[in-house]
Amino acid sequence: MQARVNARIGAELTELLPQVQQRLGLAPTADVDLSGLSDTRITGLSVVVTPAAVAAVVPLSAESAATTRAGRRAMTDIVTGADDRLAVIAGPCSVHDPAAALEYAAFLARMRGRHGADLEILMRTYTEKPRTEVDWKGFAYDPFLDGSSRISVGLVGTRMLMCRITALGVPVAAEPLNALTPQYVDGLVTYNGVGARNVTDQTARERVSGFSAVVGFKNSPEGSIDVAVQAVLTARAPHDFLGVDHHGVSAQLTTTGNDTAHVILRGGKDGPNYSAAHVAETKRALAARGLPEVVVVDASHGNSLKDHRRQALVVRDLAGQLAGGERALRGVMIESNLVEGRQDLDRRHPEALVHGISVTDACVGLDTTEELLAELAAAVRARRET
Repeated sequence: MQARVNARIGAELTELLPQVQQRLGLAPTADVDLSGLSDTRITGLSVVVTPAAVAAVVPLSAESAATTRAGRRAMTDIVTGADDRLAVIAGPCSVHDPAAALEYAAFLARMRGRHGADLEILMRTYTEKPRTEVDWKGFAYDPFLDGSSRISVGLVGTRMLMCRITALGVPVAAEPLNALTPQYVDGLVTYNGVGARNVTDQTARERVSGFSAVVGFKNSPEGSIDVAVQAVLTARAPHDFLGVDHHGVSAQLTTTGNDTAHVILRGGKDGPNYSAAHVAETKRALAARGLPEVVVVDASHGNSLKDHRRQALVVRDLAGQLAGGERALRGVMIESNLVEGRQDLDRRHPEALVHGISVTDACVGLDTTEELLAELAAAVRARRET
């Protein structure tokens, strides 16, 4: 279908461009041999479905729309302080098995019912994975886990999965790595966390200034909080930049700025940064730039020293800060899956993977997640009494 649409566009351009050249005073020129000048390292080009086409084929249900609308409102109120609950973004490091992801979403739906008075729980539905070097890039890019890189299938599958999860009443969180991919899940994402590798990217900062979702910026891999604060300032400002519309066509985008932008502490090369002292330092850095004192803490990555079992120690420290009255702490991120740990992905035999275990960073299991959510909920209740 997309190939036929593109052919029609090509035919229209062929018909109209001579008139445009004439109006610009450009004389027709003979075709020039461009061999060796362009696409010298491109070995293939495949048609990819546009965001508009995917949205038409996989529309949002009323339940999904209601979930995202309520989730964004709740997260905005938590960030601004109008809602005294704590946001918890929990879920797999990355989604590789939609069936397992839906099973996990059902678990979070139960947890939302249990802790809704104290916690706003969202699911990590990360189908794009940043890579320091070369590795599996995520479900959106290689949905069959075998190196076939069927990106159109991954984009459609990502939207279908987010529709299913939000239809259960569970808001979703994502990490936008590519300028185009957010368009494919428009209306479905409640929270976007810009990763440590992208926090200094000017184009990423500008893009999220126009996002309808709530946005957080992680500190850099080296541990710099200043770059996250700078990103927050940039994202909160209006911008004009080159982007694409729902048809994948280049467009000038004008944004209002995203006033939900905030800092996420995730640790760095020098160690964790979730302690009360680190939170206080971040608050001072934000106040010095005239920004609201809003902090979300990622219990994994540098803060857990890349040991998934240490996430529990991080969360318990944060629970203590909450119970002690710390109101700048607005959210916690936990890497969690159906089964504890991780496994290697063999792209020659993806069918050999064990159900419910991460293929990227190691995660805590459901029992530990349930315990950590209960601790955080109790800490929120204690904070209300301080």
